[in-house]
Amino acid sequence: MTATASRSPATSHALTRADLAVADGVGALMELWGFRRQLGRVWAVLFLSERPLAAPELCDRLHISTGLLSMSLAELRHWGVVRTVPIAGDRKEHFEAETNVWKLVAKVLREREKRAVEEALATFERALQELRAATADVDPAVKAAARFKVRRLEQLADLSRAALNVLKLLVDSARVDAGPLKALSDVLGRR
Repeated sequence: MTATASRSPATSHALTRADLAVADGVGALMELWGFRRQLGRVWAVLFLSERPLAAPELCDRLHISTGLLSMSLAELRHWGVVRTVPIAGDRKEHFEAETNVWKLVAKVLREREKRAVEEALATFERALQELRAATADVDPAVKAAARFKVRRLEQLADLSRAALNVLKLLVDSARVDAGPLKALSDVLGRR
């Protein structure tokens, strides 16, 4: 196969529609997780591409501006889900997606969700200290209200600790026994 033939993609309206439908679906999932929809769309097009893509081609496929693409690529690179790939004989930057989907999820769980839960837990624990001090108040109404709030806040703190344990288990279990996830990633990689 010549270098030109290996670089020209197979195209059809059905392939293009499927790519955009998947891009929109991944974008919606990313938005649900609190990311910008466009990040999921860019990643999905790269994930479905048989070869690294240059910025102009990404803009064409997604019907977006170079500015929006540039911002999206910068954020995706920050998260480690897109990387720059050199193409011999081409000075343009080309990009490819990280295809190990669990690696993407684990990074978000480790770096964003875990931090958010830890911050909430720290807030709950500070509030608990204040409330426990208020249980010694001389006013019986204040004392009763403080005790009630302590019990409720202890539930939130316990829930936060449980969430941290679940996050740790999810992230660590992928490191210990990545066989099922690797098999899934391999199947996706062969398609």
